[in-house]
Amino acid sequence: MSDTHSSSSGAPQVKHLGQQSALPASPEEAQLDYPANPRPGTLYLVRFAAPEFTSLCPVTGAPDFAHLVIDYAPGDTIVESKSLKLFLGSFRNHNGFHEDVTVGIGQRLADEMKPKWLRIGGYWYPRGGIPIDVFWQTGAPPEGLWVPDQGVQGYRGRG
Repeated sequence: MSDTHSSSSGAPQVKHLGQQSALPASPEEAQLDYPANPRPGTLYLVRFAAPEFTSLCPVTGAPDFAHLVIDYAPGDTIVESKSLKLFLGSFRNHNGFHEDVTVGIGQRLADEMKPKWLRIGGYWYPRGGIPIDVFWQTGAPPEGLWVPDQGVQGYRGRG
């Protein structure tokens, strides 16, 4: 759960931005910050790309690598990028199947931030010879929202 709190003016205060923050030990311990949307009432898309995301295989403990792309249309709040970076980094010691990790990230952001729309693409690098790509979204994008392709090529191996 987010530990963002309000100032006397009612504006949300962020916990991580401008502060030294340690990498959370687990995704459950990570606290995401959700400041007010600076453009309320405007339909726009925000994209975060994490091309070097890592977690651990829940069976072998070996590292799994992915390129994550998170797209969302803000509602009343946005996710602060440093807190998101720390949250994603907390998966380095987290055991989880690709499906659980990808969908879990998307669901947590959607549940806490309450965007107008959110999608996540998890483009996992192969282990055992099979790449696994996982996609999740909250529903159809709002009418009029420009949603570009995520731009991540399917795995092609060498060549």
